[in-house]
Amino acid sequence: MSLLPALEIETAANPVYSIVWLHGLGADGHDFAPIVPELVMPEWPAIRFVFPHAPVRPVTINNGMAMRAWYDIYGFDLLSRQDETGTRESIVQVEALITREQERGVPSERILLAGFSQGGAIALAAGLRHEQKLAGIIALSTYLPIAHTLAAERSASNAGVPIFWGHGTYDPVVALQRGVESRAALEALGYQVDWHTYPMPHAVCPEEVADLRRWIGARLR
Repeated sequence: MSLLPALEIETAANPVYSIVWLHGLGADGHDFAPIVPELVMPEWPAIRFVFPHAPVRPVTINNGMAMRAWYDIYGFDLLSRQDETGTRESIVQVEALITREQERGVPSERILLAGFSQGGAIALAAGLRHEQKLAGIIALSTYLPIAHTLAAERSASNAGVPIFWGHGTYDPVVALQRGVESRAALEALGYQVDWHTYPMPHAVCPEEVADLRRWIGARLR
């Protein structure tokens, strides 16, 4: 399997941390690149941001139009019938990106997975199943996919992984209640979720970036 193409931004030479950041449906790796200058503090150690481009595939909810997507979406409620095959393919692709970061000298415990919307769903699905300890998972405006298999498939190494979750109270795409239910499912399995809500739609706001900056900073040792 070939690695997904990706935009990469290094905050300084010889990165000692990596953040693999997954975009939302129909976007690409360039979507969140502008957040880097807003997010990073000058005193932080060198970080490599990896913004992969999802594969192009037909998306049922958009009349079968082909676009970058981590998996197909069949209905508006997101859970009526899930594309488990596509989700698992994307988990494998994220695993390959993590492996490449390790090969480049960044250990798993210094790698964070981040994602927005569909990308956040894959960050959760991949991160909670990853066999080696991660530095953290960032889930923005998203939900927990293929939740029914998580209890059996989750990794003991990431049972205590830090999770930042940000969600808009006016989100018309991934309803706040979907995020609340996903958080409850994680907490029922013993995960600690650093939960934040913001008066915004399906988006990212300055207050969320500020909270995320503080949260990431606490993960950098």
